[in-house]
Amino acid sequence: MVRHFKARLILWGCCVLLLSGCSFFIVEPTPTTPYSKTATLPLYKLERWSFEGRLSITGRTDSWTANIDWQHGFDKEKIKLSGPLGQGATHIELGKGVVTIDKGDGKAQTSNQPEAFINQQLGLSVPVQSLRYWVIGLPEPTQAFVETATGFKQSGWLIEYKQMQTVKATTMPYKINVTNEQVKLKLIVDEWLL
Repeated sequence: MVRHFKARLILWGCCVLLLSGCSFFIVEPTPTTPYSKTATLPLYKLERWSFEGRLSITGRTDSWTANIDWQHGFDKEKIKLSGPLGQGATHIELGKGVVTIDKGDGKAQTSNQPEAFINQQLGLSVPVQSLRYWVIGLPEPTQAFVETATGFKQSGWLIEYKQMQTVKATTMPYKINVTNEQVKLKLIVDEWLL
């Protein structure tokens, strides 16, 4: 009986030592690549890309969230904003100084003043033409900018790349904050297609 007790005690002691030793082998997640403008410079030459993600926009009096599907072509942007399960989809097509917005009611509207029209339709000021560059980690090439530790400031907006991800050996944004005095936009990119 004493022998069984000692054997069990030794067995339990070994189990405790093994289990406590496991805590030394916990795999820590690798840190994400920080934002680097020089790492993203080749993206200016990228003619086609798309992503799917989640977007939240907060203004002084209004806020909303949406799923976003953005397809960039050589001279055209196609943006789909939708609620859960694709409900309430709004399609924005932007190209050559013209924007078309279809809110799914069969009454697509077109304007040759893209920024003003999009802002009127969304109810918040969002720099969609600049976002075309910002979402891939680049400053808009025709505007001055100032680099910051996590991104840059451009046209009165602070663009911060909170987390980056590697897609086909290319560093791409994962979490982006775009803010000014009136609007805060947060974007999480779940999937890139380059």
